[in-house]
Amino acid sequence: MSILLLNSINVTSLIYVIIIVAVLAIIFGILIVAVSKICAVKEDERENAVKERLAGANCGGCGFKGCSDYAKALVEGKAKLCDCSATSNEDKEEIAKILNIEFSASSPVFAVVKCGGGIKAKDKFDYVGNQDCVAQANAMGGKKVCSFACLGGGTCAKSCPEQGIQINDQLTHTNKALCSGCGACARNCPKGIIEIIPKSACVYVACSTNCKGKEVMSACEVGCIGCGLCAKNCPENAITMVNNLAVIDYSKCTGCKTCVAKCPRHSIKEI
Repeated sequence: MSILLLNSINVTSLIYVIIIVAVLAIIFGILIVAVSKICAVKEDERENAVKERLAGANCGGCGFKGCSDYAKALVEGKAKLCDCSATSNEDKEEIAKILNIEFSASSPVFAVVKCGGGIKAKDKFDYVGNQDCVAQANAMGGKKVCSFACLGGGTCAKSCPEQGIQINDQLTHTNKALCSGCGACARNCPKGIIEIIPKSACVYVACSTNCKGKEVMSACEVGCIGCGLCAKNCPENAITMVNNLAVIDYSKCTGCKTCVAKCPRHSIKEI
């Protein structure tokens, strides 16, 4: 008799506990939904529309983590359309319409590595370790005597979303046909020797050193010695010497390649 009464009490208590837990769960569920709606961040519908028009490379060349962050920044007015080189002018024009902003088409661009050294640039020590350029640069600036030399570790190649970069003879080479000009490689190069230039360009300076001639010759076989012959012989006056280094003004350059023929160090290369 007492056993049956005890079992009846336990069952009743269990039912009460279940009911209380269920009621609490419902209450907390309602509170969670209410709080989530109150605290929800309203997303601008234009973000998805803008993102759909972006190239989708997620390269980071624009300075943001990916296309989603870049689209959000565009909508908020914290970024410019010209920050992205991977997106076509046609899609940029559509984005401009979505955001009701002005748009002017830009010329296609691509990246070049302003170094022709590689195996022709002398080493100051034998480097053993992680071949990544950043790791190499952290070891006394890298193994090359020239502090502006390409380290050939492939950091830029790893960051290229188009797989348009190759390493040959310890030197980085970009593929003009594959390069979208996103700038991811330039942003990730620890030496800062990758430049974005117009795709219409026919020549580029494959050197970044500002050192004087004698010092350059002791470090590299093909480094610019600042002789100025390219500038003196350019029929369009498209080349100037800045800090012992030839600089090309692509708005004036006609691609005659006179500079390539006159450079005694072969520092100016034909594309």
